[in-house]
Amino acid sequence: MTYSVSLIREGLLFDRSGNRKYLNGAERKAYFRAIVLERSLLHRTFYLTLFYTGCRISEGLNLTPQRIDLRGKNLVFETMKRRTRGHFRSVPIPESLIKLLARAILKKTPAQPLWSFSRTTAYRLVKERMAWAGINGAMATPKGLRHSFAVACVAENIPLPTVQKWLGHARLETTAIYLNASGDEERDFAKRLWKYR
Repeated sequence: MTYSVSLIREGLLFDRSGNRKYLNGAERKAYFRAIVLERSLLHRTFYLTLFYTGCRISEGLNLTPQRIDLRGKNLVFETMKRRTRGHFRSVPIPESLIKLLARAILKKTPAQPLWSFSRTTAYRLVKERMAWAGINGAMATPKGLRHSFAVACVAENIPLPTVQKWLGHARLETTAIYLNASGDEERDFAKRLWKYR
């Protein structure tokens, strides 16, 4: 599979200093442990939504009760990076998050945003929870969660077109950049070659 060199130059997975911009497996576990301890139901559902769906922070903040499919166990996001509005995608979520969201929407109207905080506040909350989990650096951002979701999908051999759909990418080339992930995921591949010692 080929993909655009410009995507690599844009620094999707690494910053200009070569620092990783996604959470590795151990960091994802640490972040997950930190968010399940969150006492605020609204904050916890927000953190888990970003963690389990890879949605953009603005897409998460745009989520309303009417876009939570409790029976189908899906969240429906409007893709915010398209030139025109009205592009939606459905992303499956675990039963545990469905139960939390069902509680969170009890006092909300169908079209009311689930989370009323600003994008800046949402960003700060994620950064604080990352720091609480001991995660610092280029990956400790909402975008880092999105990237780590994609890397985790690739590591679990989820078909690239499915990952593309879940992330709301218009082009498969954009999703394919996650095949360039390194660290624990790449090391696991390399271990297969080290059997002769």
